[in-house]
Amino acid sequence: MRLGAAGAAALGLWPLTADAAPAAPELSKAIETLEPYFTPREKFRDVSRGKPLPHSLPDEKKRAVGLTRETWKLEVISDPDNPATLRSPLTQKDGTALDFDGLMKLAEKHAVRFPKVMTCLNIGCPLGMGIWEGVPLREVIWLTQPRENLRRVFYHGYHNDDPQQMFRSSLPISRVLEDPFDLPPVILCYKLNGQWLDSERGGPVRVVVPEAYGFKSIKWLTQVVLTNLYHANDTYAEGNNDIDSWLKTFAATISVPREVKPGEPMPVTGYAQVGLAGLSKVQVWIQSNAVERPTGDPHFTTAPWTDAEILAPPKHWGALPDGKIPANTLGFDDATGQPRTWPMRLAKVHWAALLPGLPAGEYTLRCRTIDEKGNAQPMPRPFQKSGNAAIESVDLTVKS
Repeated sequence: MRLGAAGAAALGLWPLTADAAPAAPELSKAIETLEPYFTPREKFRDVSRGKPLPHSLPDEKKRAVGLTRETWKLEVISDPDNPATLRSPLTQKDGTALDFDGLMKLAEKHAVRFPKVMTCLNIGCPLGMGIWEGVPLREVIWLTQPRENLRRVFYHGYHNDDPQQMFRSSLPISRVLEDPFDLPPVILCYKLNGQWLDSERGGPVRVVVPEAYGFKSIKWLTQVVLTNLYHANDTYAEGNNDIDSWLKTFAATISVPREVKPGEPMPVTGYAQVGLAGLSKVQVWIQSNAVERPTGDPHFTTAPWTDAEILAPPKHWGALPDGKIPANTLGFDDATGQPRTWPMRLAKVHWAALLPGLPAGEYTLRCRTIDEKGNAQPMPRPFQKSGNAAIESVDLTVKS
């Protein structure tokens, strides 16, 4: 099951052990075809809402509605129905709304960047992995000089001036003002992987909430509302979702041979989403469909799982300027350009395994994660409404 130095070299990785044996050619080939660690802009998946999609608007319309860096403005106001007390709200009417130049002035002192996998609450694969750069939202909130009765932050983006299309999200003010558990801050994001945030990714400015699923990271941000209301107003709440869930840890496959010959080794690769609970292992299990599956064990806790290899950090990171990690990226050492810990929380990691050959028959391959507290996927949160964590199964055939 071990990857070995040759397989690591195929992807530009550090060797896993000093004396590791060379990987089988089949596994090296599978690793060579893995996706880059950081997702190229054109490879990000898109699940945006809107008719038409805001990023598909003509350039002239984008300029008119503030979806360009030259015309973007952000209002930060008090909720008229449940008001927070602000000394200096930022409004279009008074000419005090924050523009992009003003955001860049804040960035000169407060800019942060961090790696994060962007993923949807109800989808079992990431939308993309990137380094997100922006100004902490709290720095803009402090500009309004809030005084009292501030419990929650509501925010939304541009959606065709149609209240029925508006996509909203919210956070408790405590999360915006403070970063618990060594989390990065909630940011007003303007760059992805060292490049200006394009319209399809939510530019010119979007929210990015590090530990959260994508519905918290609203695109095309136009308004922040500070409220004394005690509960959320998230659009996703109306869809019977857990709006306070943070990223789960889970594994899925990338490449699995669907048909092999008897006795032929099977190279398998995949990724793991590393949630707030961290990641200690990725495991695989292949079962003959002719064998009766155990009853009373829906999560296959008694199955003979085998450890796969979590691949080391790449030497070349993919979709970054010069292939290098930008300076002062949270989670990375500036001197070496390497992660301070691996796997990194709130990110993805690749894994690989070479499964032994099998007799002819029909089989099912499964993979799972073990988090840093020893919880095997899908535990400790097996419910879909708080984020995908179902154990993936892939069918394969062994025949002559």
